Amino acid sequence: MSYKVGITGGIGAGKSLICKLFSLLGIPIYYADDRAKSLLESDKLLIKEINKHFGDAMYSKEGILDRKSLASIVFKDYTQLDILNNLVHPAVVRDYESWEKQNSDSLYTLREAAIMFESNTYKDLDKIILVDAPIELRIERIRKRDNRPIDEIKAIVERQWTSEQKLKLSHFIINNDEENMVIPQVLDIHNKIIAHINA
Repeated sequence: MSYKVGITGGIGAGKSLICKLFSLLGIPIYYADDRAKSLLESDKLLIKEINKHFGDAMYSKEGILDRKSLASIVFKDYTQLDILNNLVHPAVVRDYESWEKQNSDSLYTLREAAIMFESNTYKDLDKIILVDAPIELRIERIRKRDNRPIDEIKAIVERQWTSEQKLKLSHFIINNDEENMVIPQVLDIHNKIIAHINA
């Protein structure tokens, strides 16, 4: 089994950019959030559970998920959002374990996820990297990227842990604040992880 490293950060922190830099160093990356979206239409057990809790109308005859309808339910009622998360997370864990076996010959792997601490999946990892940026900058990035209303972005931010909470459980931090250069930070962490593995 390879050494397992997590990479997380609040919405708009810039995890995607940092992951691209690690991938250039040859590190395999599991994108938990992207895989979760895919599994909603490919994992038969998860689909069965979605139908059971949210109704058969969530999927078309072709097996395509009506994401807008599901989103309208879960973002109006956080109890429903918790139910959805509790259904999706086990499917992602199964998928990740399979992926991890396929990449077991790597020196270390990265698992990227936005709600790593909130979902308790950080507990299975050896080290955690936190990507952070000032909240105002994060909100502006999301507003430009997704064209979402400010209120909707703030609601998502409020559902996630604060940077202060995440810092307490993180081993490394990357400041992606557009003032500090990120490449030297990535290289430094990469070298420290390798040194730790080889120690």
